[in-house]
Amino acid sequence: MLQIVGDLINIFAEGNFMTTIETRPKILNFYSSPIGKKIITGVTGLGLTIFVIFHATGNLLVLFSPEAYNQLANFIDSLGILLYLVEIILLGAVIFHVIIGVIIALNNQRSRPLGYQKIESAGFPSKQSISSRTMIITGLILLIFLVFHLLTFKFAKCDSIIINGIEMRNLSKLVIATFHKRIYAFSYSGVMIFLGLHLRHGIWSGLQSLGITNSRWSYLSYGVTGFLAILITLGFITIPIVIYLS
Repeated sequence: MLQIVGDLINIFAEGNFMTTIETRPKILNFYSSPIGKKIITGVTGLGLTIFVIFHATGNLLVLFSPEAYNQLANFIDSLGILLYLVEIILLGAVIFHVIIGVIIALNNQRSRPLGYQKIESAGFPSKQSISSRTMIITGLILLIFLVFHLLTFKFAKCDSIIINGIEMRNLSKLVIATFHKRIYAFSYSGVMIFLGLHLRHGIWSGLQSLGITNSRWSYLSYGVTGFLAILITLGFITIPIVIYLS
């Protein structure tokens, strides 16, 4: 079944219904090429990483000032059509990133059908690791988590509060009440570990796909992106753990 789904995705992605490479638009040829797919996953992945960094930074505010956190959330909500535009772009980035990521994973599986008997880090100079070999798994876990995350916070019922004469969602109360529940605090933290694994390889791979890194700076960029992935993960995990223990 997975093979059939993969074949259908590839047919759609490569636009092979009624056209040939010569007659297809250049943008479609780029999209269907292996290099094009890697560049698209790199751009969408790095774009989502930037969003994740801002998201983690904003969420940490709830630990220092729930009032300021509510005001930040209200300011974002007040952006109106601009917010909807950003959300559409983010949704498009997620869809493209997931679909093309699955296509690349399936193509890699076809090229190496027997797979590996043992998964472990190959060390330098190879960048093969548990992180790189579980990208599709961690990515799908994050996709499922995203649905529950939006239902829990963005679309959940929330009390209102008045700050400086302005009525707004008391989002900080919702976040604190949610993470005081053990199942939410620890399941969220566990998923953030998967996020760290995904980012550990994803950030470096995205930079490499865009040609930003080269062999001369490969070790340095690999270390820096790994450190960044750890910081992002710790930032997200700190929030539920601190709230739960408080």
